[in-house]
Amino acid sequence: MPWAAEGTPSIAARGGPRRRGVGLTPLIDVVFILLVFFMLASSFETWRALPLATTGGAGSAAAAQGLLVEVGRDQVRCAGQPVDLDGLGDCLRRHRAARPGAEDGAVVVRPGSGVDLTRLVAVLDRLAAAGAARVSLAGSP
Repeated sequence: MPWAAEGTPSIAARGGPRRRGVGLTPLIDVVFILLVFFMLASSFETWRALPLATTGGAGSAAAAQGLLVEVGRDQVRCAGQPVDLDGLGDCLRRHRAARPGAEDGAVVVRPGSGVDLTRLVAVLDRLAAAGAARVSLAGSP
C-alpha cells in the first residue's frame, strides 16, 4: 500500500476521491426565500369585469334616451353640467328623480380625445357604485 509522506494512505490507496453528498439545508433555504419573494411580489387582487355596451353608430340616439356623461381630461360633464367624480352619484339621482321612468334608463359615457383609461374606469366605477344599471360607451360625436 503506498503511503504519503506523513504516514497516511494516499488517495489512490483509499479507492479514489470520496464524494460528498449534496446538503439539503441550503437547498431548502433557497426554496423558502424564493417562496417568500413570490408571495410578497404577487398581487392577490381580484379582477372584475365592468359590464359595458357600445352604442355603435347610434351614440346620439342613445344619449337622447339616457343620461349623457362626457369625460374630459380635466373635467366630467353630467347632463351638460360640470361635476367632480363625487358628484356623479348625485347627478344620476337627480336625473332619475326628474324622469320617473328613467330607473332602467341608459347611461351613456362619452370619453373625449386624450382621456386616459384610468380616468374612464374611475368614472365607470363611480357610476356603478351609484347604481347605474345599463352603461354604454359612445364614440366621439
